[in-house]
Amino acid sequence: MAATKTATKPASKPAAKSTKSSGTNKTRPASKTARKTARAAAKPADAIKLLKDDHQEVNGYFKQYETLEDNAEKQALADKICIALTVHAQIEEEIFYPAARAAIDDDDLLDEAEVEHASAKQLIAEIQAMKAGDRLFDAKVTVLGEYIDHHVEEEEKEMFPESRDSDLDLKELGLQLAERKAQLMAELGQ
Repeated sequence: MAATKTATKPASKPAAKSTKSSGTNKTRPASKTARKTARAAAKPADAIKLLKDDHQEVNGYFKQYETLEDNAEKQALADKICIALTVHAQIEEEIFYPAARAAIDDDDLLDEAEVEHASAKQLIAEIQAMKAGDRLFDAKVTVLGEYIDHHVEEEEKEMFPESRDSDLDLKELGLQLAERKAQLMAELGQ
């Protein structure tokens, strides 16, 4: 079995390179994020891995935001954060949470997650209505990051382990999440 894994990994790397180099035709997604999302949709991980990857990506954006001083750079990154979180919340609410609610016996945890999403969406709307440099813009982005940190911790330490221990088909759910995410990102021009 280890030989199969070893043989599979090297073969997949050249395929990725050839896909990337042949991706110069007009069907290639315009942005790096869109290409990454398209690759994820083509080769989905299980649902929990996909969601954790999203968490790490957004966490990186928040850390990067803390280092910025230029308002144009802050605006661009805040916009990126808002889009990533909006899409992530939507795929969780449409696909993951209903499946988890049916599979795990923890309605309180799922109810809290929905309330946390509502709070984050409100803050996202406020950030999107502002411009970098406006009074409280940085504070709102910081607080959004803190909300997200708390939310991610609960999902990763409580909801995801319960989901993994359930009878959820995480591979199929991952495929659905990846497809919906790719669709939403394309609709947003990402």
